[in-house]
Amino acid sequence: MTIQIGDKIPAATFKVMTADGKSEMTTDGLFNGRKVVLFAVPGAFTGTCTNAHMPSFLANFDAIKAKGVDMIACTSVNDVDVMNAWGKSTGADGKIVMLADGNATFAKAVGLEKDLTVADMGLRSSRYSMIVENGVLTHLNVEGGPGVKVSGAETILEQL
Repeated sequence: MTIQIGDKIPAATFKVMTADGKSEMTTDGLFNGRKVVLFAVPGAFTGTCTNAHMPSFLANFDAIKAKGVDMIACTSVNDVDVMNAWGKSTGADGKIVMLADGNATFAKAVGLEKDLTVADMGLRSSRYSMIVENGVLTHLNVEGGPGVKVSGAETILEQL
């Protein structure tokens, strides 16, 4: 079942790259006591994710932070090395926290996993964005088809 507005974000652990190397970040550590914008993409380095979704958040980074957001994060069902490389290649490094959900643990926990086997991508995350305040989901924007129509930074700015 897909997570609903007002639900607490379920427990999961992401892999992240830090200055000291690979590390873990739990959902409690990420969301508790903070206002966080999280967006999810089906795959790092894929066309729409790289050319539309990530750029919308980079272009609106300062405006989103000015609305009282403590952190902007991106998750994908990719490994931590891929997420780290993608963050560097897009200019997100140091701005957007890159969360590797390599086994789709978080995607499944929030009910937003997507079977893209037909596209040779296997189990992935749906494309979405959310606002989480102190561990509770306040806004959720899930794409119903291809492209970035409701899950980009522009929608998030309207909701903040």
